[in-house]
Amino acid sequence: GKLHAVIGPNGAGKTTLISQITGETKPDSGTVIFDGDDISDVPVHLRSARGLARSFQITNIFPDMTTWDNVALAVQAQAGHSFHFWKDARKDPLLREPALVFLEQVGLAKRAGIVAGQLSHGEHRQLEIAMALATRPKMLLLDEPMAGMGPEESKAMVDILQGLKRKLTILLIEHDMDVVFTLADQITVLVYGRGIATDAPEAIRNHPEVQAAYLGEEEVSA
Repeated sequence: GKLHAVIGPNGAGKTTLISQITGETKPDSGTVIFDGDDISDVPVHLRSARGLARSFQITNIFPDMTTWDNVALAVQAQAGHSFHFWKDARKDPLLREPALVFLEQVGLAKRAGIVAGQLSHGEHRQLEIAMALATRPKMLLLDEPMAGMGPEESKAMVDILQGLKRKLTILLIEHDMDVVFTLADQITVLVYGRGIATDAPEAIRNHPEVQAAYLGEEEVSA
């Protein structure tokens, strides 16, 4: 896997791009290719079944359930099982064990028994990613996962994404340039809906058009 970041000024079309990839927004022109297939006309739920997961919009978190139960429920949904017998299913090791693995991947294993409504903002985001991982995606789409986080929570999220990008492809939208240049293997710069550059982080940092359009000399040299 690898992490591909998309950056650009406000209104550049970053979130719209993700919505077009997931099928929530239909592009005016062009095609969406995923895993070698044209998925431009594929419905949202079938794109998810093909391995596209957009965190924060995949499923609702149940605040009165534990973090473990929330992820186990996502595991159950991925397996295509009915929710009618959830009271019994929540003890099923076929659901509980993989759920704990996903919690470990996002640093929440020690918070497995905590009711989700008691989680901090950063932990809430971590839980959402764990639930996205339960869909076993080929690509994880993250739209500003660190928004509203303090320095410690942001650092924890960076560490989590460093680990996850070794296992699957991540498309990341993020305003924090330090985070982008720390995590990204490749960066695309969008300006007014147009990609003006796609390259390795250092090449983007030194790209004159990118500097003029977005980063600014001070940020680039920092």
